[in-house]
Amino acid sequence: MAPLRPGIYAPTMTFFDPVTEDVDYPTIKKHAVRLAKAGLAGLIPMGSNGEAVHLNREEKRKITRATRDALDEAGFPEVSVMVGCSEQSVRGTIELCKEAAESGGDSVLLIPASYYRYAMTEEAIYQYFTRVADGSPIPIVLYNYPGAVAGIDMDSDLLLRLSEHPNIVGTKFTCGNTGKLARVALAKKAATATDTGSGYMAFAGMADFLLQGLLVGGSGVIAGGANVAPKACVKVFNLFAEGKVEEATKAQIALSKGDWFLTKTAIPGTKSAIQSYYGYGGYPRQPLQRLAPEAEKKLAENIKELMAWENSL
Repeated sequence: MAPLRPGIYAPTMTFFDPVTEDVDYPTIKKHAVRLAKAGLAGLIPMGSNGEAVHLNREEKRKITRATRDALDEAGFPEVSVMVGCSEQSVRGTIELCKEAAESGGDSVLLIPASYYRYAMTEEAIYQYFTRVADGSPIPIVLYNYPGAVAGIDMDSDLLLRLSEHPNIVGTKFTCGNTGKLARVALAKKAATATDTGSGYMAFAGMADFLLQGLLVGGSGVIAGGANVAPKACVKVFNLFAEGKVEEATKAQIALSKGDWFLTKTAIPGTKSAIQSYYGYGGYPRQPLQRLAPEAEKKLAENIKELMAWENSL
């Protein structure tokens, strides 16, 4: 198993045949190797970017295994595979965690159950995570993403309470709250770019606040934009680690400018950008819609500066 370490993580895309929408496993493996060569610390199949809600369990197992196999075959055993394993029941989520471990996953990324939103009190959320952590054979990273879970936004007190469980080893802050990230990182003595600390991970949740997270004691980022511009993300991280904060700030500004266009166009846009600049990518599964040809051209133009920088690194 590859241990978690500070750095850049990409919630990887799931690629499909453009006609049949069957999973394209060779492209998934190709993508994994490209990201590893760019210097990423970990990949995360089955996250929201990976369209996990559009996949059956057999596909999830095969995609996780393909990702791990691709990394190992290419000589990147140290690159972690963190697997999205969210179900709506404790029982179902534990089953996914076990399947992830059997398929080559090193850890789990987990959002709160939210279908019965009215019932998800703080205590219910606490019980959900701790019971899953009790049953999971691999460590859990909490995923605080209010937009995906009917507005549930775990505060720092709850996150720190959950972090007392020995099998809960980090948090991804897609809420964008750097104050919350700072409080958790400080209390947990989180691993940083320059210090292993306690080993707890406090990840920014989007590329456009990677540096801001590092400045308040964060461990790196889990960012969809790293699918498109992984070297740029790694550059910001490395500049900070080298103490070159002014240079890192300029690099972060350039990264944020380009990442905004990817954020606005979400999964279809990220896949379109990969197609435009790397020659593969394709389209999401329905009901997600493809970008219109004019929108694809506009997106490619909008990230032109970012990709010129990416390709120069």
